[in-house]
Parts: sequence; structure tokens; C-alpha cells
Amino acid sequence: MITGEVKNKVDKIWEHFWTGGVTNPLTVIEQFTYLLFIKGLDDIQNRMERQAMITGKSIERPIYTEDEKHLRWSNFKEEESEDMFKIVKDEVFPHMKKVREQSSRFSKHLENAVFVIPTPLLLQRVVTGIDNVFNDLPSQNKDALGDLYEYLLSKLSQSGTNGQFRTPRHIIDMMVALMKPTPKDTIVDPASGTAGFLVSSADYLYKHHHDDIFISNDKELRDHYNNTMFNGFDTDSTMLRIGAMNLMLHGIENPNIAQLDSLSKSNIEEEAYTLCLANPPFKGTLDYEEVNPNLLNKVKTKKTELLFLSLMVRLLKIGGRCAVIVPDGVLFGSSKAHKDIRKELVDNQKLSAVISMPSGVFKPYAGVSTAVLVFTKTNNGGTEDVWFYDMQADGYSLDDKRTLLDQSKHEENNIPDIIERFHRTTEKTEWKRTDQSFLVSVDEIRENEYDLSMNRYKEVMYEEVEYEEPEEIIADIKELEKEIIQGLDELEDMVK
Repeated sequence: MITGEVKNKVDKIWEHFWTGGVTNPLTVIEQFTYLLFIKGLDDIQNRMERQAMITGKSIERPIYTEDEKHLRWSNFKEEESEDMFKIVKDEVFPHMKKVREQSSRFSKHLENAVFVIPTPLLLQRVVTGIDNVFNDLPSQNKDALGDLYEYLLSKLSQSGTNGQFRTPRHIIDMMVALMKPTPKDTIVDPASGTAGFLVSSADYLYKHHHDDIFISNDKELRDHYNNTMFNGFDTDSTMLRIGAMNLMLHGIENPNIAQLDSLSKSNIEEEAYTLCLANPPFKGTLDYEEVNPNLLNKVKTKKTELLFLSLMVRLLKIGGRCAVIVPDGVLFGSSKAHKDIRKELVDNQKLSAVISMPSGVFKPYAGVSTAVLVFTKTNNGGTEDVWFYDMQADGYSLDDKRTLLDQSKHEENNIPDIIERFHRTTEKTEWKRTDQSFLVSVDEIRENEYDLSMNRYKEVMYEEVEYEEPEEIIADIKELEKEIIQGLDELEDMVK
């Protein structure tokens, strides 16, 4: 998380865009991202040159040839504003769009990218500002860059027309930690947006499986990481570009980010992935004619949140795991479609956990109450005990400001406890129904018509409160009344 001087400098760059005539937050982020990406390309070239000096070998695939060195960030940033503007608009930007092979997935997303910074002065201010930001970052590594990017994305303060909104990074990280991605996983987010779940998964793998992927000589594993492990689909081309660049800035060379309506008839993929992580749109509705009929076989509905659950079951291979955010209504909705999808997860798959989250988690975008469902695809049942957890604090204030709290205190941040308890639910720990988390048997869930709301099973502990006898309370009131009257009389004498 970026704070202090770095945050102030990013805010200043944002202000430059705004006063320079670029006022759409998504456009600002997109243009900011292009420049971050261009700077990142220069940093990559620098690393390749240092490696070449150490090994004595030439660079096999340089990003910039000798004739293109004037296109590098470190060079064009020194130009006068007019010259810089011409170089970036006419040469640097087109070069960025073809930095990978023309047939690559990434290059396809950049085909329609447009440079919209209107004036040389604005470009110079932004380039200088980005340079100053990186001078203040603790290190120019992917963690620092990721924090910077997350702060930019946090400025998208409104939800989309179909109910989609940015998932807070700490919630994403929690879900990834629950799922523990492995180097052999094939990960999908069918409503990927800015690719937050995929980026967090990449960070987790980098931290926990670094040697297996990056140090060992397992070429197949490294190719899988760069080309086939990370898969995301979205209908918004701008989000796809931002998501693709987000992944590349985090070291994934050729992510599979595709423009696709995951619920439509054109989506025919099934049983292709081993891990699904998602926060699909909540408020959308679709006509039956638009929906893949295979999804309607499991749940006949127009509601996107239910259709996405059906889709995720379909996308996963047998044994594949899923962690998905759903609105509370999915847990207890009384319609046939709501009951059918819950019955599918409980009876035909293996439902492991229901983590209820407070309504403030998604502020300022929305105030909806949500939950995380965790399940494994089996197509043969397997649900025994479902673990319920009542998250009451996520480390931030639950108002629109979302102020950072003391992350080390359980009462202000339940996330470490959630992760720790989830990974030992199989120990059959004797949690009580009055606790913050507990297990519920599948038979009890069936008896309650597959209701998955925590309040259905939680026991509330009532404390007995003893009051004084009514006569004593009345006597106390009369005594107070005498003291008030006496005080008024004394005050009256003072003003005479």
C-alpha cells in the first residue's frame, strides 16, 4: 500500500490530467497505465542489458534496437515538451502496441489503444511526475509497482452499469490465500476486469513457488506460467487492456485475456481449469435467448450472479476449486433458481465454506452485503460439514473513507484468522454455534432447504441484565427531581 509522499505525488499527477482536460477516471488510468508500461519496458531492457554484460551473451529479443534507443523512457524524458510529445505520440506509442509478436494476445488488446493526452505540457508534467514517484518508491520491483497500480484503480469509485466494481486487493489476497494456487494450476476469472485475482495469484506463486517456476530448469512449467496459467474474460475492451498490462507489469509474458461474454452462447469452454477466482457482476439480468443453454440446465434464471455460479461449475475440471464472491441474496433467496444453485453446490459438488462479509467491504462503490463461497467440483457430491465464518472487520473502517486500521488486532482485522482457521477446518475443531466461526453438517443444511445464511445456524448468547425494583427506580427519579428544582431555585436567586 502506498502512503505519504508517494500517494501525494500520484494525486498530483491525477490532478495534472484533470486540469489538462482528461477527466474520465477510466481514461486517466488507461493513459497512466500506458506510460507506466512504457517505463516498464525500458526497465526490462535495462535488466536484459545488465544480464548480457554479466553473461557475455547478446540479447536475443531486445525490446529496443540500437535505432530505437530514442524511444526509451530514459531518453525521451529528457527532451523538450514539444519534441517529447511528437516522439511519444508518433513513435513510442506505436512501438508499445507491437512490443510483442503481432499474433500475441497482448498485441490484440492494444490494437485499439488510443493516445489521448492532448498537449505537450500535460505529457511532460505526467512523465516528470511518474519519474518522481518512482524515485520515492522503496524499490522499483513488481510489489511497489503493484501497490501503485492498486492505488490508481482505487480511484474508480463508481460501479459499472451491470453491478461490476473493483474488488479490494486485501479481499482478493485473502481468497487467493484460501485457495493456495500451485504451479500446475490453470486459473480462470470469467469476469476479470482489471485482472486483480490473476495478479494476486501470480504474486502468491512468486512468493511460495519461486524456485519451482523461476529457478528450476522445468521449461514446461515456466511456459505454462507465462502462456496458459492465467485466463481472464470480460466484455469491456478498456478493462481488458488494463488487465493485460497489469499482468505484464507483474511479469506474465502472454496472459490469456480475451474479450468474451462468459455467459453467452459463444462460450463453449468447459472443464478447462483447475482454479476459479471471481467477483462476478451482481445486478445484471439477461434474456434466456442470450444465455448458454448448458448453464440454464442447472439453473433457470436471468440473474447473472446465479448464472455465473452455474458457469463456474461448468468451467472447472473435476477436482477444480473455486472461491467466488456472491451477494447475500444468493445464500437465502427463496426462488426456485436460488434453491437450485445452492442444492447443486451442496449435493452435486463439495461446498467447503461460506464466509460472510460486512456491507462496508465494497464502499464507496456499493454498500451490499456479500459472502465468499468456496467449493470443489466433484459432480458426485462430497459435502459433509460446511464451515461458516462471520467476518466483522477487514482491517479498514467500514464507512466510505475506508481508513486503514491496526492490521494486527483481531477486532479490527479478521482476515488472518479466517485464513488460519480455514486451513484447519478438517481437524473437526469443536467450535460452538455462538463463536465467530463453526461447522454445520450437510444434513442440517438440507433440513433448512439449503439456506446458507450464517444467521440461520448461529446461536445468539443473551446476557441476563438485572434491574433495580421499580419502587427504587421511582425513588431515585424523585430524588434527582428535587436536586434539579433546588438548582433552579439557586440559579433564580443569582439572577435577581
